[in-house]
Amino acid sequence: MTTPEMIQLMTIDGILAAITAIGFAISSNPPRKAILISALLAALGHGFRFSMIKYGVDISISTFIVASFIGLLSILFARIIHCPAEVFGFPSLLPMIPGLFAYRTILSLIKFMQSTNPIKNQEFFMDFFHNGMTTLFILLALVVGVSLPVLLFPKLSFSVTRRY
Repeated sequence: MTTPEMIQLMTIDGILAAITAIGFAISSNPPRKAILISALLAALGHGFRFSMIKYGVDISISTFIVASFIGLLSILFARIIHCPAEVFGFPSLLPMIPGLFAYRTILSLIKFMQSTNPIKNQEFFMDFFHNGMTTLFILLALVVGVSLPVLLFPKLSFSVTRRY
């Protein structure tokens, strides 16, 4: 894949993730600045994860890297606009929840339960296990990745800046 095509695909992926993050952010009624930051973080994160996956990095590893990146930027923006980091960190991560893998997990489990063919059952069970583990590791990467910056930089994460 050529570089201009890759940049175009990353841009489209980022825009779609930003739209999704705006929808999730609006549901918690944050300040307007936080909504725009959520969109920016989602676009950057999802586009970066998309490019890493396209260049051969595993989806769970790329998700962990991007979630850590979003966690760091959330702490930075939280200090700038005096808003908790979770306000724009979590909506930025929600577009990366592995819905397709979770759907395939449940679908293969249903097919496994309905099938009477032992060879097909083995295939369905392997699909169930593969998709289920992928879903689990992506979710784990999201949680650990966004939490890691908070644990590594507690003074930045929990310091109180007051305006009088």
